[in-house]
Amino acid sequence: MSKGVIKKVAGPLVIAKGMRDANMYDVVRVSDEHLIGEIIEMHGDEASVQVYEETSGLGPGEPVESTGVPLSVELGPGLISSIYDGIQRPLVKIKEKTQSNLLQRGVEVPSLDREKKWHFVPCVKPGDEVEAGDVIGTVQETDVVLHKIMVPFGTKGKIKSVTEGDYTVEESVAVVEGENGEANVGLMQKWPVRQGRPYKTKLSPDMPLVTGQRVIDTLFPIAKGGVAAVPGPFGSGKTVVQHQLAKWADADIVVYIGCGERGNEMTDVLNEFPELKDPRTGKSLMERTVLIANTSDMPVAAREASIYTGITIAEYFRDMGYSVALMADSTSRWAEALREMSGRLEEMPGEEGYPAYLGSRLAQFYERAGRVVSLGKEGREGALSVIGAVSPAGGDTSEPVTQATLRIVKVFWSLDSNLAYKRHFPAINWLNSYSLYLDNMEKWFNENAAKDWAKLRGELMLLLQEEAELDEIVKLVGMDALSAPDRLKLEAARSIREDYLHQNAFNDTDTYTSLDKQHMMMQLILEFYHVAGDALSKGAKVNDLVNIPVREAIGRFKYVEESKIAEEYKNIIEELKKECEEALSRKEDF
Repeated sequence: MSKGVIKKVAGPLVIAKGMRDANMYDVVRVSDEHLIGEIIEMHGDEASVQVYEETSGLGPGEPVESTGVPLSVELGPGLISSIYDGIQRPLVKIKEKTQSNLLQRGVEVPSLDREKKWHFVPCVKPGDEVEAGDVIGTVQETDVVLHKIMVPFGTKGKIKSVTEGDYTVEESVAVVEGENGEANVGLMQKWPVRQGRPYKTKLSPDMPLVTGQRVIDTLFPIAKGGVAAVPGPFGSGKTVVQHQLAKWADADIVVYIGCGERGNEMTDVLNEFPELKDPRTGKSLMERTVLIANTSDMPVAAREASIYTGITIAEYFRDMGYSVALMADSTSRWAEALREMSGRLEEMPGEEGYPAYLGSRLAQFYERAGRVVSLGKEGREGALSVIGAVSPAGGDTSEPVTQATLRIVKVFWSLDSNLAYKRHFPAINWLNSYSLYLDNMEKWFNENAAKDWAKLRGELMLLLQEEAELDEIVKLVGMDALSAPDRLKLEAARSIREDYLHQNAFNDTDTYTSLDKQHMMMQLILEFYHVAGDALSKGAKVNDLVNIPVREAIGRFKYVEESKIAEEYKNIIEELKKECEEALSRKEDF
């Protein structure tokens, strides 16, 4: 271990001398209070230490000691339902220890409870050959999550002994006999946060992460193991979109990182998630959630580490064969922490003061997502999907963080303040957003959702794009200048916007829409457009067609319960054809 002393203190940055034997990214303990820090730069025997706690009162001459290990997280039973800060300190345990609502510096509490016993059930027996990634047993962590105990990376050999029973995370549950001697395997393992966990192979992103949000699933889907960005100005609904995805997305585990957002927003998450009923299990959503909270009033340096902490935990559950959804809210605040630390290191700034390596750091984070085959003989398939919120000042997406993110991610959900002011939620602008996974997933949708899914989606997008062009004409010369077919086209597009893309997160039926129901809703709107268009071509009045009573039933179809959609769909189609025929019978009045 290398020991030195403080030479200079500049906010969360401490310059220590006498650290020649230390290494980059070593965790260090600063001062007699043992504040946690990390070496981020070395010059000779001087180390620049990023301190993850309040540094006021520190001065030259105080001790700095390297632990010789990089910043790591503890992975094992007890992660689920926990609330951590940016460097995996358990906030609830810290509060119990300090009897204070404020984070006090120098408090040491282990990330995983050292006293709680977990019941371990082995799935191997003595004599079995195991390798890194093999599951040797399970722990029922919550009613919802079965925690798989895996052989740590670098361990290989024969099981010498394994016993069912109740263990703490520090106790050994099995002994593996290998070429280099015996290795104890416990319930807990550690992993450095800045290093991605290894896997066998990465799979093609050809399967969607079904979210139940129509504008996402239909128009701009994200793949399982995919990456998406949600940029938008204040009040446009970034947090609500992430809450909806956390609750409804087709994921087994949710990791929610609040990095740098306002304290009241994270408080909402902390208050709401335990009360949210998980639609998959009927239990609390927290029974499959890990929360990382590093708000804007918590140490800036720890904010920078928080997304690495979160994604390492997410990779651990991915390796078990689970589908994991990670929400980062927001990467803009994380980038601001990078900018502050870069400024204190006196590095050459890039655009708008952000460090020149902003793009590569973002890429290192997002590239850890993916659908993979995990290590081990079993060949488990797991997925880690990452949804990052971006908070550009004033909604200006030309700023560096948004642009650097767009060069990396494959899905862009552009939140629009104009839509939000009109109370159109989710406020995802269908003209600015895109998904580059569409071609890969077209086959999956056509095989698993409906044979004509891609065709219907294409028709919907074409109508919305043509509506935008017609709107320009209407603004210039008025609605009366449009031909009857164009007026019908505008009405069909309005139905797509108001009846299909608008979704009420607070309505029990509308908050989630299955792919079957989404397909029927698309068919209803397009059937109205085609049947009415046919009647129009035969001489029916456009006013009669756009005002037929069945349109109200089409608009209210999203509030029909899933069990009744087939019957209701059939009734609406019959009524639609009947009313269009009636409108056609009045054509002689035209």
